[in-house]
Amino acid sequence: MRVLGFDPGTATTGYGVVDGQGNRLRHVAHGAITTQADRTFSERLYAIYEETARLLDTYSPDAVAIEKLFFSRNVTTALKVAQARGVIALAAEQRRCPIGEFSPLEVKNAVVGYGKASKKQVQEMVKILLNLEALPRPDDAADALALAICQIHAGKILALSKERIQRGDNA
Repeated sequence: MRVLGFDPGTATTGYGVVDGQGNRLRHVAHGAITTQADRTFSERLYAIYEETARLLDTYSPDAVAIEKLFFSRNVTTALKVAQARGVIALAAEQRRCPIGEFSPLEVKNAVVGYGKASKKQVQEMVKILLNLEALPRPDDAADALALAICQIHAGKILALSKERIQRGDNA
């Protein structure tokens, strides 16, 4: 089972690809989609969409995992992140790829076993679970790998796929 995780942002969107079955996990790839600050917002969204589409076509995941939107103060930033999430979801949906959405709490619970784990603890656990020599960089990519692991551990992939088949979305 292959999952492509995304930690969305308009300047940097982290991605991570993990193969897994149950507790057996294998790192495939990770990195970041970066956009240029001097571009218009719509150009930045288009760049995220294009690179997401390329990643989906390259890695052919069985599912996509995206972080749920969480904000406490900066509504403007949250709205921009929401739009980045939207273009990622659009690219996945165009390929009929099931999408799992997870809150930071769910990711921390799935990866570390503790919902209040620090970012550093999550990164260390991702390194251990995927048998990596170093912490994944940038941080956004580490978060995306954690999202992919969460998707695999949550077992939502099969449920999402079965729902689509039952609805007749297997085209």
